[in-house]
Amino acid sequence: MNRGDAVWLACLGGLLSLLVVPASHEIFIGVTKAHPYLMGFVKFAILATMGELLALRIGVGEWKKPAGLPYRTAVWGLIGMLIVLMFELFSSGVAGAAAKGLLWTGAGGYAQVIGAFLISATMNLAFAPTFMIAHRISDTYIDLICGEGVPLSALNLSRVIAHIDWQSMISFVIMKTIPFFWIPAHTIVFLLPPEYRVLVAASLAIALGAILSYAKAAKLQSA
Repeated sequence: MNRGDAVWLACLGGLLSLLVVPASHEIFIGVTKAHPYLMGFVKFAILATMGELLALRIGVGEWKKPAGLPYRTAVWGLIGMLIVLMFELFSSGVAGAAAKGLLWTGAGGYAQVIGAFLISATMNLAFAPTFMIAHRISDTYIDLICGEGVPLSALNLSRVIAHIDWQSMISFVIMKTIPFFWIPAHTIVFLLPPEYRVLVAASLAIALGAILSYAKAAKLQSA
């Protein structure tokens, strides 16, 4: 373990300790309930950025600052705000549909699990692909401008889209991570109390970053 690894783990441990210490835990719950969009921004800006840094660390074997890091962090924060809204929309939507008999959630102890699965499945099948593509486009803009020095005036959507690896985007990110990672993971998320859901969802970005890095490394080795 090098110094960068220790710093990253220390930051993660410090953030998790906020949920363990009773005083900070109460503050966290109170602020989350009072300011859901603000806290959604903060949680994703911090945790998802940490996930992106970890993915780069795994991919290249050392800690590096990705091009346009402040812009990436801001995008993650905006995504966090969007996730706050989407979680509520799909949770309320599934509950409303079930109440009208349009969805079956079972009865007894299984009802909560089936309900969580339905929320996760509908959200990831209806919303996630569009969101993932939009996020990939925004990341590509940042890569071209901050990483390759392309002037913003020289960019258009067609040029940005041409730089995206759509084979990987469709076959792996959408077709594999959604059914095999995001739907099961978000099913667990929707079994949690509402005040913890966005936090855990942001933390999942760390796990996904590691998965994507290993997948990329395996693809390069087999090429």
